[in-house]
Amino acid sequence: MTQHLKIDFVSDVACPWCVIGLRGLEQALAKAADAVAADITFQPFELNPGMPAAGQNLREHIMEKYGSTAEQSAASRAMIRARGADVGFTFNMSEESRIYNTFDAHRLLHWAGTVGRQRELKQSLFKANFTDGANVSEYGVLVDAAIAAGLDGDQAREVLASGRHAEAVRVAERDWISRGIRSVPAIVVNGTWLISGGQPSAAFEQALRGIAAELG
Repeated sequence: MTQHLKIDFVSDVACPWCVIGLRGLEQALAKAADAVAADITFQPFELNPGMPAAGQNLREHIMEKYGSTAEQSAASRAMIRARGADVGFTFNMSEESRIYNTFDAHRLLHWAGTVGRQRELKQSLFKANFTDGANVSEYGVLVDAAIAAGLDGDQAREVLASGRHAEAVRVAERDWISRGIRSVPAIVVNGTWLISGGQPSAAFEQALRGIAAELG
């Protein structure tokens, strides 16, 4: 019997491990299709809500936030590139890469969820940020990402210019923090089970099959 699961994927566009986690989860769902099927909703989480629109050099940001040395930062980027390649995603991060404010990206993702194109937009935003090195706080970049995801560009532009969905995003962010989410990706299954981090697909598959067996 196939168990139908509701998955809340709490994440940020600026989180490379969220890319790896999403790809791993998608691969796991394909492998476990005999046991589980899932609806995925992308929930907002800002790693750096105070980040200015102009952003900050990624290496400097990591060193300031986590106390990493330049060598540790470079090693981390190399590991992320390798993990990305394993799941078919290209990370083009370098010492010149920047990290940007993602609040408007989350507003656009909320809207995309209302028209059934949320996963496509999430993937498009990940590519814009990590593969293309684009400023995902700029409206032009966000509209282009929406169009690439099959959304209407004029409607996307109106959503951004109007400020729509700002409160909904803030409420959702507060809700997930109140539920104990402090890092992403956080994969919440049926509102009960939590799978944390950018796990390999095998780990996701094992967890999903275990949940399906519990639901029995």
